Amino acid sequence: MKLPRRVPWANINELDQLCSWVFMDEGDLEAKRFAINRLSAWRAVTALPHALESTLSILTARLIDTSETQQSPSWLSLRQNYAAAIIRMVNGLVDPLQAGAYARSIASIAAQLGLPSWLVELRHSATHEDLPSLEVLREAARESLTWLLHNYFLPTINPSALRPSTAPPLRPVTPLLKQYKTLLKIVTRDASLRKQNQPDIDAIMRDIERWLAEAKLAADFAADAYGWETIDGNDVEQEDSREKWALERLCDALIEKGALVSLSQKRRNLPSDEFVPPHSSLVLWTPLLAHTHTYHPTFPSVLTTRIVENLLYEQPNTGFDMDIVSLEADESQNDLSYYLALAKWAVWVIKAYDNGQENGELSLRKNVIVQLASTLAPGKTEGAKKIDVLAALLGAVSSGFTELQKASDMLLSATHPLQPQVSKLKAHLHSFLDGLQHWDAGDLTVMNERLHSLMSLDGECQKSTNDPDSAPTTLLPVQGSNIGEWRLLDHHSGWKSCPIGIYYSNHAMSIV
Repeated sequence: MKLPRRVPWANINELDQLCSWVFMDEGDLEAKRFAINRLSAWRAVTALPHALESTLSILTARLIDTSETQQSPSWLSLRQNYAAAIIRMVNGLVDPLQAGAYARSIASIAAQLGLPSWLVELRHSATHEDLPSLEVLREAARESLTWLLHNYFLPTINPSALRPSTAPPLRPVTPLLKQYKTLLKIVTRDASLRKQNQPDIDAIMRDIERWLAEAKLAADFAADAYGWETIDGNDVEQEDSREKWALERLCDALIEKGALVSLSQKRRNLPSDEFVPPHSSLVLWTPLLAHTHTYHPTFPSVLTTRIVENLLYEQPNTGFDMDIVSLEADESQNDLSYYLALAKWAVWVIKAYDNGQENGELSLRKNVIVQLASTLAPGKTEGAKKIDVLAALLGAVSSGFTELQKASDMLLSATHPLQPQVSKLKAHLHSFLDGLQHWDAGDLTVMNERLHSLMSLDGECQKSTNDPDSAPTTLLPVQGSNIGEWRLLDHHSGWKSCPIGIYYSNHAMSIV
């Protein structure tokens, strides 16, 4: 359960009054002192959100710069005050969002937050190079306060007001998956090229991991992208929901045609005794799946859930909230070979990553069975067009577990009474075909005897052709009731040799 929020103000009117002191009149120094005193009092009681900490630092620097009662400070100290306030503001916004195994650039995170890029450059210059001029730092302080007004104060005071999203949309992950697939095809076809292409493969995997970090930020940008919601920023439940959303977007791209499922229908479901994807697909995609699972333990659960949902429910053709570009936007996915290939991937993921330990949640196998059972129950209409695929998936998932197999058979018999009989008929057919594939020495002997008899007949035919006078002939009339049968003609029948495709009227034809 999510804990209640802790905020420093007693009611929202106090924050509204603070906002008016800070932004109402830029030249009102008395109001700025009131704001600094209020923020200092709040900080003495509880920790302040980073936005208010940054506001306090910038206001203090501006008050020192514009104050006429105190001794005029040196320009260097003013520049240092402004620079420190801006550096702390940018770092405090960016650092909590450095999630994932690989670090992202500060500029990319700031772009997603809608933070002006020149503030990031100023932060870099003030940290690693010469301090910017006082005029530039003053302008940066004004720009920072303006950004805080529109991205923290106004949305917090009036949550119902829509905040304009200045962040760019989430870039699609499909191009990265295509690059990965191309590289893996190269090293799969020629193993000698693996050492040469391995750095590029590792770079693509890092890019996909960085994309997941971007997706986690975009998961809830409109509501709480900056971490304003909680003061400590350690809301595990919120972090899990963002990671799940990001993994779902990745899984949606993976289950498109052309990714886990091949574009060629002939290569999707090759004849095999096991209900698993083709070996060629496994070689391509298992490295990426294993790499993602290493850094995101919930990835197998999310992938199987998205696959089963794709099998059970009709997916819209508009893409995944328009943030993922489909590999085949114009082609419908409503073909059983595609769904059967997805079901095989779900079974493979379960066999590869289901360790049977539930840890407070359903295991992968039980989770899939629960999803299928709730849909295949009597009276349900979801997935009716894919009943064969769903039945095959349910049978493969419950295979090897006696109790699960019994429950699956009962469910299928109640929902589709003919399904068990069809399954038994298919099993008998497979066993019959398997029996035809077993040879023994007696079968080969019979075949050799038939071959010798055919060869002897061929020799007799050749002899009769070379010596037509000695060969016994049976004269049949050219016309009669048996005109559609094979017959042997002699010179009295009017037979005449002619090239193929040539017809002589009132004469029989022969092919030479």
